[in-house]
Amino acid sequence: MRYFLSIDYGGTSTKAILFDEKGKEIHVSSFPTLRIENKPGFREIDLEVMWQAICDSIKEVIKKAAIKSSDIAAIVPIGHGKGLYLLNKDKEVFCHGILSTDERAKELAASFEATINELWEITKQHVVAVQSPVLLRWLKEYEPAIYNQIGWVMSAKDFIRFKLTGNLNQEYGDASGNHWINFQTGTYDPAILSFFGIDEIFQALPELVDCKDLVGIVTKEVASLTGLIEGTPVLGGLFDIDACAIGSGVLEEDTFSLISGTWNINAFPSKQAASQSSGQMNSYFPNRDFLIEASSPTSAGNLDIILKMLMSEEMKNIKEHGGESIYETLEIFLENTDATYNDLIFLPFLYGSNASTDAKSCFFGLSTRTTKSHLLRSVYEGIAFAHKQHIEQLILAKGSAPRVIRMTGGATRSKAWVQMFADILNLPIETVAASEVGGLGGALIAKSTLDGISLEKAMAEMVVVKDSYQPNSEQSQYYQQKYDIYQQLLRAMAPVWQSLAALSKLPQKE
Repeated sequence: MRYFLSIDYGGTSTKAILFDEKGKEIHVSSFPTLRIENKPGFREIDLEVMWQAICDSIKEVIKKAAIKSSDIAAIVPIGHGKGLYLLNKDKEVFCHGILSTDERAKELAASFEATINELWEITKQHVVAVQSPVLLRWLKEYEPAIYNQIGWVMSAKDFIRFKLTGNLNQEYGDASGNHWINFQTGTYDPAILSFFGIDEIFQALPELVDCKDLVGIVTKEVASLTGLIEGTPVLGGLFDIDACAIGSGVLEEDTFSLISGTWNINAFPSKQAASQSSGQMNSYFPNRDFLIEASSPTSAGNLDIILKMLMSEEMKNIKEHGGESIYETLEIFLENTDATYNDLIFLPFLYGSNASTDAKSCFFGLSTRTTKSHLLRSVYEGIAFAHKQHIEQLILAKGSAPRVIRMTGGATRSKAWVQMFADILNLPIETVAASEVGGLGGALIAKSTLDGISLEKAMAEMVVVKDSYQPNSEQSQYYQQKYDIYQQLLRAMAPVWQSLAALSKLPQKE
């Protein structure tokens, strides 16, 4: 029996996942992505600590799965998009990695976006604060000691591949979604770096590879750290958006991919790039179509933070007494309440927003009757509202609604929440049998490559639809009224957020 190992490095958690060649998940070993937040808006990761945790995770998944390492036919790295991962000229780690929820460069990004007309025709990308070129320009201005040591620039999963193989490359999908690629030529372009004022970085950009390319093999050193066999093939790997779309069977434009994780990601494949006026992002899909994307850091990661704020004692008690998880308790609560339960509105902007660069999270509509239960349900709803805003943008860009939405990410562990999404979006939703859909996307790429078959054939063999959810018309109508208020609140709060941002810049007492 052959197995495929996906290493899925996400903003919230990181996993080593083993699949067999039929797409069955054999075992998963995961750990929380160890975010460092020493300054407001700065979200980084210690790369050596993260790499050691990945090695331990690989070792554990092989042991728990009780397989021979020699039966692992290929390894596929998967990683969050955007962010920044650097090596010095000696190919050594010398600074922290920057995660895709970082906010330090948002003002700089806004200034570049104001003149994006100059670049749009070749990159077809709007500018956001966590794209590598923006972060590099920020380092050039504010941390030149780091900037001047840069020897190589990579994305998240490219760093993992480098650690596995010792080879430095960047994969097309990640690069194209990170504002590095000229879509007219299909490669890097010095004009892009000139636009961002980082011309000298061009020499630090590694050779581009395809997601299905055999890029290297596991080194002897890595084999000793992980239990892998030296020489195991390592493929180019996947941008996590692509991995989740493929792993959920999305290959045609009549099906939207919705990922509810740290980021709120919504996308569909298309033969044509989205226009600049649509406000959407474009990147290469593995079949070299475009992937049209509307996204922001406004999804399920907000729930994790709110639970720590509101339910820390409850979670501690459950852990100490060996009870059911807090999520099982919340599932029962969601099943027994509906859209009419409260009239609170939550804005899921703890990591950033899809409203404005200054927008902050808040609860709206608090009263003396408000309970934790009211607050928590409004968080679930607010996250779905943030997805609805992006889905509406994609429908406008495409010109029609999708036949169905394939939903993946942490939110799909809650059937009641997926039903809430269907009701709020007023669209049918399907989930797939795999619990680690991004990892399955990696296994699909491995099977397609090693067996010389198309992605369509690999999907037909490995992707299984598990559950279907139809919108409840009565609930949808009530949620639409709430969503209208949500949108009114976004518009009304715009000047307030600007004032709050100005206040935060005033000198503060140490």
